[in-house]
Amino acid sequence: MLETQTLAALGAAVKALEREFTALPDLETPAAPRMDAVLAEVAGHLGDNYPYFHPLYAGQMLKPPHPVARAAYALATWINPNNHALDGGRASTAMEREAVAQIASMFGWREHLGHLTGGGTMANLEGLWVAGRLHAGKKIAASTQSHYTHQRISSVLQLPFTKIATDCRGRMDLNALEEQLKVGDIGCVVATLGTTATGSVDPLPEILALQKRYGFRVHIDAAYGGYFTLADNLGPEARAAFDRVAEADSIVIDPHKHGLQPYGCGCVLFRDPAVGTLYKHDSPATYFSSDQLHLGEISLECSRPGASAVALWATMRLLPLVRGGAFANGMSACRRAALALHARLQQDSRFRVPFAPQLDIVVWAPKTGSADRIFQEAARRNLHLAMARLPGAFFGDPQSEIHCLRSVLMKPEHEQWIDRIWKILDEATDA
Repeated sequence: MLETQTLAALGAAVKALEREFTALPDLETPAAPRMDAVLAEVAGHLGDNYPYFHPLYAGQMLKPPHPVARAAYALATWINPNNHALDGGRASTAMEREAVAQIASMFGWREHLGHLTGGGTMANLEGLWVAGRLHAGKKIAASTQSHYTHQRISSVLQLPFTKIATDCRGRMDLNALEEQLKVGDIGCVVATLGTTATGSVDPLPEILALQKRYGFRVHIDAAYGGYFTLADNLGPEARAAFDRVAEADSIVIDPHKHGLQPYGCGCVLFRDPAVGTLYKHDSPATYFSSDQLHLGEISLECSRPGASAVALWATMRLLPLVRGGAFANGMSACRRAALALHARLQQDSRFRVPFAPQLDIVVWAPKTGSADRIFQEAARRNLHLAMARLPGAFFGDPQSEIHCLRSVLMKPEHEQWIDRIWKILDEATDA
């Protein structure tokens, strides 16, 4: 059940890597006694997990890395490069630059400043840090459905933060935003393209129109949804938002979500390379091996795994980020799976369904009974869902909060498993 074909390819790649260093004198590597036993013990511990790799795991945002990403990451650990300075990762630094440039190009940027991070939290921290430096003392604004990290990061950066109400589909409410903009104390608006709970896409074209009137930075949190810009089956509102991403000031995307990468691999991009001057610092023992810019000179993080860059580069070498390609088709398949599940839920009188998914996340609630019981009964049948607390206004009941079920259908294979998923959900609900 677990993919193992890459093991042979990885063994051949390790031998090829070893040949790159034949000029060195031989080095004996001491044997590691009991390693087999320890690894077997590790496997036993790891078995205490939900089967995140399987299509019957349709819960949280967990997607297995592509086999080439797993193998490339493992291969890089034989070298263990550090992508802070060129001394620690010459090849992996070049691969990071190339990979990040391909992501920027996906959004329509040829000129940019960017790098990989440990994940979306660190990437968003850098985006908001730059906003705070350029609009000192002004507020960061994000919707009530945005990721909690924005408020937490603003607190860490000692920047004032304000929440903007959403409409009944979980999208930032433009009237509520403009009312706060009129005060004149907002320096950055975070537009979320794919909220964590429902996959809702903030109305970016309208936010950009407000930017022209009120002069704030636009930071896009597309940590989850960014790769959907390649999908060919978005609805008109989501399509309009993704088509305007290039006009933002900064963008965050997580390759370790839809980008088929191991954790942790985030990415932050800035439209204006001049923001790199804000990172200027002195490191008396680091930046001497090259006149070329070191990634550590444009990053708040210091040591960063070169293996993440190698894995991402290899994945995009195999699956380029182009519309109509294999990777893009996988994104479209995820959305088709979500639409198919939504259609069945909507036609079933046992469920309340708030709105159609804009990306690949579906939420629903039982009209009677307990969402928690359905969650448990589905798990007993090997279907693993997630749960969420959502505003009752999403379901037409503004006075309450609804405890509901949630599925993130982020594996392309989910499209072929919808019948099986529905059968188990049907049985679990009856039970």
